[in-house]
Amino acid sequence: MEALAIDRPWFKHWPENVPKTIEYPKISVDDLLSRAAKNWPNAVATRFYGAEMTYRDVDAAAGRFAAGLRKIGVNKGDRVSILMPNSPQFVIAFFGILRAGGIVVQTNPLYTPRELEEMYRDAGVETVVCVDLFFKNVAKVQETLPLKRVVVTDIKEYLPGLLALLYPLKKRKDFGKIVIPKATWVYWFKGLLSPVPAKPEPINLDDAAVLQYTGGTTGTPKGAMLSHRNLVANAHQAAAWFPGLKGGDETFLAAIPFFHVYGLTVALLSAVVIGAKMVLHPNPREIEAILKLIAKTKPSIFPGVPTMYVAIVNNPKVAKYDLRSIRACISGAAPLPLEVRRKFEAMTGGKLVEGYGLTEASPITHCNPIFGLVKDGIGIPVSGTDARIVDSETGTRVLATGEVGELAVRGPQVMRGYWNRPDETRNVITGDGWLLTGDIAKMDEDGYFSIVDRKKDMIIASGYNVYPREVEEVLFMHPAVQEAAAIGVPDPYRGETVKAYIVLKPGATATADEITSFCRERLAPFKVPKQIEFATELPKTLVGKVLRRALREKERAKPAS
Repeated sequence: MEALAIDRPWFKHWPENVPKTIEYPKISVDDLLSRAAKNWPNAVATRFYGAEMTYRDVDAAAGRFAAGLRKIGVNKGDRVSILMPNSPQFVIAFFGILRAGGIVVQTNPLYTPRELEEMYRDAGVETVVCVDLFFKNVAKVQETLPLKRVVVTDIKEYLPGLLALLYPLKKRKDFGKIVIPKATWVYWFKGLLSPVPAKPEPINLDDAAVLQYTGGTTGTPKGAMLSHRNLVANAHQAAAWFPGLKGGDETFLAAIPFFHVYGLTVALLSAVVIGAKMVLHPNPREIEAILKLIAKTKPSIFPGVPTMYVAIVNNPKVAKYDLRSIRACISGAAPLPLEVRRKFEAMTGGKLVEGYGLTEASPITHCNPIFGLVKDGIGIPVSGTDARIVDSETGTRVLATGEVGELAVRGPQVMRGYWNRPDETRNVITGDGWLLTGDIAKMDEDGYFSIVDRKKDMIIASGYNVYPREVEEVLFMHPAVQEAAAIGVPDPYRGETVKAYIVLKPGATATADEITSFCRERLAPFKVPKQIEFATELPKTLVGKVLRRALREKERAKPAS
């Protein structure tokens, strides 16, 4: 990075043994796995319900998967969706797609067919790698948006012996009969593994490696192009923030979903950087299962989101489990309550600190020191990152210490731009490389930052981004709805939850339960409004734009229940 004529007061309290600037190798993302396999070939890379694969195993499988993808027609630059939870198949597919020269389209398995179709159409996805549990939704997309290839896997393929035998019975009980048709466009994951691994496809480090969909600062979902350089840099920034990590000798609990950009960088890529064992768990909501995993596998690093830590400290059985192996945790995706941090640290003896990031920055830009001065808020910029507060109107005037304005960041982790949206890219990335985050913040005299409010209307529910416009578009599909607005309201467990204000058409009737059921069929569960309020009118500007801000103020004015 070029030298900047700005103050860096955070250097006064810089944590020991953490570099101020970041040195990262000029390699592709899939080379991270190759390096780990070379440096720690026999170290365990993944542990999944007791079944373990070494870095040598995973690297070889990724190469064989890449060869299989090329054989069925995946070419350099093709966008390939991964639709599955944390599992060995996710890790193999992720690195295999990149090794074949493809671009990974991160996809939430909870998306409905309508949401999948919208994303796939925008990204130009022609190939999907999915677990069989979600094939039904992909097949519905296939009816309207022909996909050339769907690679299907069964979770049992990478389970240990007895579990692999019992899993089909549980799957049938929970999901019913799953039929995968014999079609020319359907392939099986293990059948695709070529005997001869593919050689990595030559790439430019500034080529997109991942399309991570986000609403950005406008609320319209779009694909942030995260390059190989972006992700390699941010993975090293994340790893460097944990001082004292031992290569090939650490264990990460990987329960935060890899399809989430925070999980991708902190739980997957930074673990690969140091050759750590990743204890994979597919469902971050299964808190008791996670507690058992901690007690059994003794992870040293546990990245998560506030809802996970809230659930752990409030679990009535938490005292049964030994959590003392945990040394450090970074909480991301939403604000971390101070009381939760204190309780978690008392239970584990480890450190839990709040960080901050956004999809457009791969995502980490700030974090409180794990061992050092910790303050309420998001902490200081991570290694090699600069930050400043600018006026929220123009984004160009730098504000003084203590003044409130928009947070701007710059560093090697800042995205290339939005997929096929150059105008929107120019709105958030300045000519000299500053990313305008859309979050309103302030910096104190020590260089510690805190978020005051959001410039954008995005809702963060259980760590997932929810964009009001997406919810409102579904609400407007209901035949009884005339007007609708969605906002985020405080929730003690989820951080925020979605509330919808609805004006019904004259003479029409609908209940809150009917509206909720309608949304469940068309939205992922975390986007479905948990609260519905019917109104006779919505607050609007003179030109007719609904004032979500006024609705939020109305909610804040209500007495606490």
